[in-house]
Amino acid sequence: MASRANPPVLLGRGLLCAAALLCVGLADRVAAQAPAYQAPPAYQTPLYQGPAAIPAPAPASNFPVASDARLAGDAKQTRFILDLDKPVQFRAFTLADPYRVIVDLNQVNFQLPAAAGASGRGLIKAFRYGLVMPGGSRIVFDLTGPARIAKSYIVEAANGQPPELRPGIAEAHAAVAKVDAPAAPVSPLDKRPVVVIDPGHGGDDNGTEAGGNDIMEKNLVLTFGLALRDRLEKSGKYRVVMTRTDDTFIALGDRVKVARKESAALFISIHADALKRGEGDAQGATIYTLSDKATDSDAERLADAENKSDAIGGVSLADEPTEVADILIDLVQRETKTFSNRFARVLMGEMKTTVRMHKHPLKSAGFRVLKAPDVPSVLVELGYVSNKGDLEHLVSESWRNRTVGAMAQAVDAFLAKRLATAGPGK
Repeated sequence: MASRANPPVLLGRGLLCAAALLCVGLADRVAAQAPAYQAPPAYQTPLYQGPAAIPAPAPASNFPVASDARLAGDAKQTRFILDLDKPVQFRAFTLADPYRVIVDLNQVNFQLPAAAGASGRGLIKAFRYGLVMPGGSRIVFDLTGPARIAKSYIVEAANGQPPELRPGIAEAHAAVAKVDAPAAPVSPLDKRPVVVIDPGHGGDDNGTEAGGNDIMEKNLVLTFGLALRDRLEKSGKYRVVMTRTDDTFIALGDRVKVARKESAALFISIHADALKRGEGDAQGATIYTLSDKATDSDAERLADAENKSDAIGGVSLADEPTEVADILIDLVQRETKTFSNRFARVLMGEMKTTVRMHKHPLKSAGFRVLKAPDVPSVLVELGYVSNKGDLEHLVSESWRNRTVGAMAQAVDAFLAKRLATAGPGK
């Protein structure tokens, strides 16, 4: 690598990638940082079954060409280097259960040797690559254990050599994904509707807990939200934005701001409820929309609990801008409320065929996270972690895949009908 004048990137028990050269470096294991609780089986990332799972498009001259890939290093620090004929934009992040590193980049014409990725070295057992959606490619690295991305970056071509991509630094966490480098900027020509997915809680706010506090709502809903993101992105119909992709606390007002800033066509907040011992038992998924008056005492209880999550994160509600904290229901556009209720009904129709629903599946309450005045919004309680049957579902990969599929179908049905009459971006 020294002769290339394009230094690689290290992963601490690490991983490296090079694009033109893209380099990703993995650093030594960080098992000490991993909590005792392991996330439920992680959602299937695109390319999880290997490059053959996604047919490669015909080579296009305007796409960067990846001509070679190689691994270097040992079980303490491992590098991955990818040779590209031009720089690309990318983001790199870690996933747990199983441990992986994902590198998303602009669409690339992979012309790697036939055996590339079949074997590994150091921290990397193997890797796969291919097209994940029109305009986007992905490289998936299977790791031997928990690790962190020490460095990741691109080095421009020099002396006739290809440039290097070096993805950013990220800590590995069991049950969460960490995005280190900023995502590629959105093209002004991208007119696809934006869907914002909001995994509830995060950081110091664990949400509901079960299993002796080993199973936390914040981890369950993040895993689910990422799975839903991947399913929607795979269709290529939408631009999907996450309010959080790792174990970070996000204030309720900031979650609303994300939806408004992105001019989202839809905002979906993901949660899991629980009842305290002695309050009885409840089960099934519930879909909430915004109202200034709760439909029942359970809805009011849940809204009060969720609205207090900012206090857990140390956010002063008094500091929230008027458009977020003080919006009254009469200022919420009637059209937005109508669309929110319509999507809730469509979502219930899709979910009830595959998912156990609450006996009263459609409810409303004054959730602050639903108060964007111009973005149709719903809050979905996937189930009750306090109910044994629901908890088994919440940690089940097959249940998660079915539920994600039902939600994706609801998004398709709702936005297809709305955009047919309102036009893109409305």
